[in-house]
Amino acid sequence: MSKIDIGISETDREAIAGGLKKVLADSYTLYLQTHNFHWNVTGPQFRELHLMFEEHYTELAVAVDDIAERIRTIGFSAPGTYRAFAELSAIEEVEGVPEASEMVRLLTHGHEQVVKTCRSVLSIAQDADDESTAALVSDRMRVHEKTAWMLRAMVQ
Repeated sequence: MSKIDIGISETDREAIAGGLKKVLADSYTLYLQTHNFHWNVTGPQFRELHLMFEEHYTELAVAVDDIAERIRTIGFSAPGTYRAFAELSAIEEVEGVPEASEMVRLLTHGHEQVVKTCRSVLSIAQDADDESTAALVSDRMRVHEKTAWMLRAMVQ
């Protein structure tokens, strides 16, 4: 590929890509967790949670593509294996099938973690005057903050 000349130094692009890889890993891990819970939720709130989890993983499927494409746009390879995601993600894998209320708690925590990961990338992007990445992670933060709020409201 030819040299990238978009007004952001290679050093800054590399730091941004490193942060975005963590956002991608967190987002993909949360996608898998949400999809798993969609398939396996049971109990009195089955229908509501089943449908809500489907909305969430569908939104996350689009998000991971946007994040990976931003990493590629700024000149770096996007991670794409379970091993790479496990190494990069701050979201812990869940063993077994938790109860529905625990699913909601775990997903709330996962969405909050993505917000924190995005927040760390946001400052790197802003320092590098990378408005495109800043806009992407700001938008992701807004989605995850709202989703966490909605999940928290279900258990109060």
